[in-house]
Amino acid sequence: MIPHHLPEPLYRALYELARERQQACYLVGGYVRDLFLQRPVKDVDILVVGGGIEFAQRLAERLEGGPQVHFYGQYGTAMMHTHGMDVEFVGARKESYRSDSRKPLVEDGSLEDDLDRRDFTINALALEIWPESGTLVDRHGGIRHLNEGVICTPGEPELTFSDDPLRMLRAIRFACQLGFNIEENTLHGIRSSAHRIDIISAERISDELNKIIRSPRPDVGFELLLDTGLLERFFPEMAALRGVEVVQGMGHKDNFYHTLQVLMNMLPHNPPLWLRWAALLHDIAKPPTRRFDPNTGWTFHGHEDLGARMVPQIFRRLKLPLNDDMRRVQKLVRLHLRPIALTKNSVTDSAVRRLIFEAGEEVDALMILCRADITSKNERKVKRYLDNFAVLEEKLRMVEQSDRMRLWQPPVSGHEIMTRYQLAEGPQVGRLKNALREAILEGEIENTSNEALEFLDKKAFSMGLTACI
Repeated sequence: MIPHHLPEPLYRALYELARERQQACYLVGGYVRDLFLQRPVKDVDILVVGGGIEFAQRLAERLEGGPQVHFYGQYGTAMMHTHGMDVEFVGARKESYRSDSRKPLVEDGSLEDDLDRRDFTINALALEIWPESGTLVDRHGGIRHLNEGVICTPGEPELTFSDDPLRMLRAIRFACQLGFNIEENTLHGIRSSAHRIDIISAERISDELNKIIRSPRPDVGFELLLDTGLLERFFPEMAALRGVEVVQGMGHKDNFYHTLQVLMNMLPHNPPLWLRWAALLHDIAKPPTRRFDPNTGWTFHGHEDLGARMVPQIFRRLKLPLNDDMRRVQKLVRLHLRPIALTKNSVTDSAVRRLIFEAGEEVDALMILCRADITSKNERKVKRYLDNFAVLEEKLRMVEQSDRMRLWQPPVSGHEIMTRYQLAEGPQVGRLKNALREAILEGEIENTSNEALEFLDKKAFSMGLTACI
């Protein structure tokens, strides 16, 4: 008998209800997979032969607290939250598909039908609750594949992926999350079916893509996406980074693999999703800005500015949120060369103030990205950069401590300027605000109200204005 690891009151209620109703009942899918992999689980899938909706309702009546049951009649499923877990109930079913949709035509089926329709053998496992409690049903070698670390479809890969093309992305996502290899026939099936991803909505694609980016090995995921031909179909800008062009014996780095290395370099910091996107997009405009100069070699002038302009376009097409996180990505793409440029020269306080002012709350994230961007194989060069970064980071700390620039707000507001000099909103107010900001950033005055007002009075006088105090 295989341990189920469900809370005992829940398992006992499941067993007794199934026995009373004479309905075979199984734990299935990801729960069983993760049980064998000893991964933490919080979602439970229960398959009830003969239908799961009424079964779920009767079960809720028996459980302490009477958890609320949510019904999804169009899918034939029900869900409840109990004992700290989300528990979903579904009847055994078989499916058929139309060529233009991943939404299946569903009809009642047997346990065997249900397991045969699943995406991968490692998800086609069932652990019996009743009648044979603890008995494992494994029709397709899922346990062997779990032990071997292999992702494989239970049926013909081309049919599996043609029926539901999102499964191609799921295969790659599982490879990243679990550290598994995709079996060769399954990988070939993804390559030959890659065009089918076009019928999947951008939202569903982005959901899987974000899971790949969050995984322990996103580099493996993107290499598989590129190798199978999927990446160019929904993220062509990323695919375009691949390759090295050589002219007069001079080549540039392969920016696809450089980008993946940058992303991997920052993972020890456990970065949020938006910062991982900043790593992916920091050099996204290098292909359209690539030029060859016979004297200096390859250049990518302005790729940071063009890249920042491309960020909203990419997010919009992938149906990613156009929110503050997107603007953070855009900011870091635009600024990612600035700290590296500062390390090449003696760092002035005014340059540091400008960096803190422009980066704002994201200055620490910017430094994480820039450190990760050092991917040279020249150890001496890397050491020099890192030593210079340490000097810059100390300078950032000192300037921020003394000047409080990270969340900088002008010590005198635009409204105060208008009141003090009897001005209506217009270009004169803008000139005074800009002059004040520049004076503070250049270190001409302290970031205090008294020094700001004294500076503004002098500047206003030079413009023919008088303070009304």
